Amino acid sequence: MFTGIIETLGKVTELRHDQGNLHVTVESAIAGELKIDQSVAHNGVCLTVIALADGTHTVTAIEETLNKTNLGNLKPGDLVNLERCMQMNARLDGHIVQGHVDQTAICIGFKELDGSWEYTFEYDGALGNVTVEKGSICVNGISLTVVNSKINSFSVAIIPYTHEHTNLQQVRVGSVVNLEFDIIGKYVARLMNR
Repeated sequence: MFTGIIETLGKVTELRHDQGNLHVTVESAIAGELKIDQSVAHNGVCLTVIALADGTHTVTAIEETLNKTNLGNLKPGDLVNLERCMQMNARLDGHIVQGHVDQTAICIGFKELDGSWEYTFEYDGALGNVTVEKGSICVNGISLTVVNSKINSFSVAIIPYTHEHTNLQQVRVGSVVNLEFDIIGKYVARLMNR
C-alpha cells in the first residue's frame, strides 16, 4: 500500500524489451536504500525491484501493466515519480493508494495561475470509474484533490512544491497519465450496482 506522497523523482536510464515485458532501469536518490523484491510505485504503478546497481534499480512491467498504464511510453531521460510502500506505523499523509492503476487519462487543459497550476484530465467514463468533488485521485502516483468533477474529466490544482518535486512539471496538453481512483469510492460504486 502507498500514500500518494512522492518521495523522489527518478530518471529512466535504460529500457529493455524482453518478449512482452519491459525492464526499466531508474536512477534515483533512494536506489541505495532499496532491496531486491521490494515494492516501489513508479508513476503510481506498484513494481518489484529485480536488480540493483550503483545508484539505479531495475523493475519489470508485464504486458498487462503496459496495456493499462503510461509506462510503455517511457523514454530514456524521462522522469518518474517514486514512492516506496507505506510502513504500517507511519502517518497516512495522502490517501490509500494500492499501486494498481485503473486506467490512463489525457491532459486536455493546462493553466499557469498566479502561484499555482491547474491541470484538466479526460478519461474513458465508460469504464465506470468516477471522481467526486473534493475527493481523492491518484495521478501518476500523486495523491491529489479533485476539482471540477465531471462524468469523464476532472481538474486538479497544483501547489509549487508538488509541481517542482513531481513529474507534473513535464505534463502538458496531450500527455498521458496514470489514474488510480479512490478505493473507497470504487467499493461504494460496486455496492450501489448490486
